[in-house]
Amino acid sequence: MPKRDLARLIEAFDRLAASGFKVGAEWEAVHEICQNHEGEQPFDWGHALCHRVEGDDWNAGYWYRRAGKTVGAGTIAEEWTAMRPELSEKL
Repeated sequence: MPKRDLARLIEAFDRLAASGFKVGAEWEAVHEICQNHEGEQPFDWGHALCHRVEGDDWNAGYWYRRAGKTVGAGTIAEEWTAMRPELSEKL
């Protein structure tokens, strides 16, 4: 797993969080990074949260299963707050 791209994913998610998790350019950046690393667990988890932000629950569920994670029970912001340190540990 390229740690440089994982760092880029975390930075992109931080920008998405700062935007209030709105679908737009920041969302597109997160989605692109995740798509480029399909099949790698942290990126599949990011892909899941990305589709949760989008409101595409079916697609999000698919990516959560691929990542071996359950759908977050709280808000998207709460999930990102819990997810960020776990991703950062992989750097």
